[in-house]
Amino acid sequence: MPLPLNIYQTVTQVVGVTTVGIYTAPVGYSGIILLAQAANVGNQTQTVSFSHKRTTAGIAVTTEIVKDLPIPANDSTNLLFGKLILETGDSIQIRSDSATNVKFIGSILETLN
Repeated sequence: MPLPLNIYQTVTQVVGVTTVGIYTAPVGYSGIILLAQAANVGNQTQTVSFSHKRTTAGIAVTTEIVKDLPIPANDSTNLLFGKLILETGDSIQIRSDSATNVKFIGSILETLN
């Protein structure tokens, strides 16, 4: 069975205080991040960090897209202005200073290489 040319994904995550990978581009596909938003559902300002990670020759390189970005209470923000291409194996990561009050949503287009 042939692989589909394009696959749309919606990724959601409650963001915690530990940096976690929330999406990795699968083998044979590139991931195009179309939307990346974080919402602070708490009643105090929270910060969020969002980054790109690529491992080349066994060496992981993390590039911050936003670092410790404050989000006011009951507000949201775009973490990415424009699109981001993830090559096979690349990932995006996120963390917050709150264990439960920041939520992430992302729209991703996976396209066959």
